[in-house]
Amino acid sequence: MSNSHSFTLDGKLVLVTGATRGIGRAVAIGAAAAGAELIITGRTTGALEEVDDAIRAAGSTATIVELDMKDYAAMPRLAAVIHDRWGRLDGFVANAAILAPLTPVTHLTPDNWDESIAVNLTGQWHMIGALDPLLRAAPAGRAILVSSGAAVGSRPFWGAYAATKAALEAVGRSWAGESEQTSLRINMLNPGGTATGMRASAFPGEDPSSLPSPEDIVPAFLELLSDTCSYHGALVDARDLAGLTG
Repeated sequence: MSNSHSFTLDGKLVLVTGATRGIGRAVAIGAAAAGAELIITGRTTGALEEVDDAIRAAGSTATIVELDMKDYAAMPRLAAVIHDRWGRLDGFVANAAILAPLTPVTHLTPDNWDESIAVNLTGQWHMIGALDPLLRAAPAGRAILVSSGAAVGSRPFWGAYAATKAALEAVGRSWAGESEQTSLRINMLNPGGTATGMRASAFPGEDPSSLPSPEDIVPAFLELLSDTCSYHGALVDARDLAGLTG
């Protein structure tokens, strides 16, 4: 995208969860190319190291953190390390999520349901609580909660995922409302249908080349992470913001 260089993140420290693949990986590398220093989290160190290599190739540096979104006790520890080393956090991209098996609401197992809530909602709440003081300590803190079109309307078989994303949007709106008198800007972003592994598992017959790539929507994230971000408490469509049509 030609407008991906419109937004500089020089000197910014940005944390991206679920950064080993798909949208999280693309956003981490895109933010690095825009000048940010990264903190990237994921469940496997090997995959994080591969993203770290790509971030270096983009001209920046990253700190890798092996983190399971169900390890709630690790989140305040991570925040304490960030506080001690940097004293602030300029950007937070809450991207990590899981997709439960696509099945009727009445067929979901208790484990399917509980894990979806644990990772996609409760884990996000713990991260928000841990990182909020660091974001407020930054001159222009920015938070992006990655949502989904599944959060609205009727999505048969997507009940668990839809519920977590609708709830995450509600949490984000409340958090934004509570931050009106600060320089912190908090927004929810709907990536839209994007060619990711998660999407392919949900729509195995779909041609991924018919969809935007994760890299195509990175400009939307960069805009919401930038000092010039004018949105707050908004649900933003990544395709619109990135200037994609169709």
